[in-house]
Amino acid sequence: MDARERLGAWIESAPVRNFIIGVILFNAVVLGLETSEEAMAAAGPLIVFLDRLCLGIFTVEIGLKLVAWGPRFFRSGWNWFDFIIVGIALVPATQGFAVLRALRILRVLRLITAAPRLRRVVEGFVTALPGMGSVFLLMAIIFYIGAVMATKLFGAAFPDWFGDLGLSAYSLFQIMTLESWSMGIVRPVMEVYPYAWAFFVPFIMVTTFAVVNLLVGLIVNSMQDAHAEEANAATSDYRDEVLRRLEAIEKRLGER
Repeated sequence: MDARERLGAWIESAPVRNFIIGVILFNAVVLGLETSEEAMAAAGPLIVFLDRLCLGIFTVEIGLKLVAWGPRFFRSGWNWFDFIIVGIALVPATQGFAVLRALRILRVLRLITAAPRLRRVVEGFVTALPGMGSVFLLMAIIFYIGAVMATKLFGAAFPDWFGDLGLSAYSLFQIMTLESWSMGIVRPVMEVYPYAWAFFVPFIMVTTFAVVNLLVGLIVNSMQDAHAEEANAATSDYRDEVLRRLEAIEKRLGER
């Protein structure tokens, strides 16, 4: 094992990874303290120093990975993610780049790359995106049909909620989330249109309880598949390692 391989193994070791996770969490607290006027008035220079120290640690980590892996570093999407997050933090937050000061909190997202379980959750979500696209298209069709119907049925009496397609779609979205849907919208509408429940109840049943749960099911299924693939890969690696050791033992016995 050469120096680069040893460096790469050290960076990926559990103590180093746990240290980086600790720095990420500590940096999240520091960035939160920067939003407090009382904290900045009491220990502003110290907070700024600690923030820069954390950024320095992240920069050194990325630099060591680049040295250890070279061009292979950029073959991983997660490494690109880390590289961009740290790179944004290094851009001077002045004039047109002042908004980047707010983006520094994105460093907390590095927990995803540092914690394998969080990474598996995100990978499952990304894997589910193609299937989710079909569900979102179905949702859009349902919302469009519902918005047209609601505008024609209730728009005259309730123009603030159902005056046009945009307002109707937003009101239906509020109803789908079950946010004040009954006392806030449906019951006032039913005072004018007693049979409005025949429209709103099926809409809630289809969107909230059917389509949304279908999205959850897709994500859970993708996460299970990602976990199964990871377990299979770990099993294959273990089997290959055992076979290599057995071959080495047989070779030594044959030499004797």
